[in-house]
Amino acid sequence: MIDKDYCNKSYWYWVVNMLMNEETKLNKHHYRIFAMSWAGWVFDFYDLVLFTFLVSQLQSSLHFSAEMLSLCLGMSLFATGFGGIIFGALGDRYGRKKVLQWTIIIYSIGTLLCAFTWDFYSLLIFRFITGLGVGGEWATGQTYINETFPDELRAKFGAFMQSGAPVGVILASMVGGLVTPVIGWRMTFLVSIIPAITIIFIRKYLDESDVWIQNKDKYVNRSILKQFKELISREHRKIFLISLVLCIFGMSAYWYTYSWLPTYLEQERGLALLSTTFGVILIQCGDFTGYTTFGFVAEKLGRRPAFTIYSFIMALGISMITIFWNQIEHVHDLLYVFMFLTGFGTGFFGGFGSLFSELFPTKIRNTAVGTVFNLARGAQFITPVIITTVASYFDLSYGIAIAALFALLVGIWIWVFPETKGTVLNDLD
Repeated sequence: MIDKDYCNKSYWYWVVNMLMNEETKLNKHHYRIFAMSWAGWVFDFYDLVLFTFLVSQLQSSLHFSAEMLSLCLGMSLFATGFGGIIFGALGDRYGRKKVLQWTIIIYSIGTLLCAFTWDFYSLLIFRFITGLGVGGEWATGQTYINETFPDELRAKFGAFMQSGAPVGVILASMVGGLVTPVIGWRMTFLVSIIPAITIIFIRKYLDESDVWIQNKDKYVNRSILKQFKELISREHRKIFLISLVLCIFGMSAYWYTYSWLPTYLEQERGLALLSTTFGVILIQCGDFTGYTTFGFVAEKLGRRPAFTIYSFIMALGISMITIFWNQIEHVHDLLYVFMFLTGFGTGFFGGFGSLFSELFPTKIRNTAVGTVFNLARGAQFITPVIITTVASYFDLSYGIAIAALFALLVGIWIWVFPETKGTVLNDLD
C-alpha cells in the first residue's frame, strides 16, 4: 500500500500516467526543468570565470601578485570538489530541485562577498564559498535533466544544458572587459549576483524528478557515508574510477586552456583588451556550437566516437593558438578559425552528464555524477600555479599547450567505457 502522505502531487500525476522520461513528446514540465537548469549553469559558470577577467584590476587595486591570484583561482576550483561531493550526496537524499536552490544561494553569496574583499585571505575565503556552490550545481542539474527527459533525447538536452557554460563565459567577458572598466571590480561583483538571485525564485515552479520520487523510499533514510561507500563498492568501483580518470583528463584540457587565456592573449600576444574580449567570445561561440551539436553526434554515432571526434578537434585548435601561433598569426582568418575550433572541440563536455547518468543507478546517481565531475574539477586547483610556473621558465603558450595532450587522452580513454547509447534509466535499479 502506498503511503499518500509520503508522496506529493507530482508523484501521483506520474503514477497515474507515466514517468516524464517515458513521454513521447516534450511538455512544459520538461522545458521548465531544462530552462531553469540551463540558466543556473549559465550564472554558475559566469560567477566562477568572471574572476579571471578581473585579475588586472585586482592586481592594481590591492597589489596582489600573479601567484596570489593564481591561488585564489585555484582555491575556487578546489572548493568545487567539496561542493560537488557534498551536494551530490545531498541531492540523492533530499531531491534534485531543493539542492539546486541551495547551490545557487551559496555561490551567489560568495560572489557578493567578493565585493567587500580587503586583503588576500578574505578573497581566498570568499572564492572558496563561491566554489562550493558552483561545484554542486552542475551535477544536480544534469541528473535532473537526464532523469526526466526521454532516453532518445537525453544526450541532446544534457549537452544543451552544458551550452550554458560558454554563454556564462561570454557574459563574464563582456562584463569584465566592457563594464568593469567603467564601474570598477567591486561593483561588478555586486551587480553580478542579481541574475542568480532571480533564478532562485523562479525555481519554485519546478517539479521534482519523478524518477527520484519513485525510488526515494528505498534509500532516503540512508546516511551520506553509506552512499559514498556504495559508490566505491565492488559493484561500482571500476566504473567510478575510470569515469574519474576521464573527467580529470577533460577538466585538465579545459582549465589548462582557459584559466589564463585572457591574460595570455592580452599580455603575451599583444592583443588589446577589446581584441582579447573578442577572441574569448569567438572561442565561446565555438563552445556553444560544440555543446549544441555534440548530443546529435552522440545519439547518431554513439557516446565514444563523439567524445573522440570533439576532443581531437580541441587538441588541434589549442596547439595552433599556442605552440604554432607564430605560423598562423599573419593569417587572421586562420587564427580565428582555430580559436573557434578550440571552443568547438570543448563540446565533448556536453557528454559527461548523460554518460555518467547512464552508468550509475538512481540511488547513487547524483552522488556519483557530483563526485566524479567535481573531484576532477577540484583537482585543477594546481593548474593555474603550474601554468605560471611553466611561464616563468618559458612562456604562457607552453603552459596552456599542455591542454592539447589532455584533450588527446580524453579521445583515447573514452574507449575503455561500454557504449551507453539507448540506456533506460528506469531499469538501472
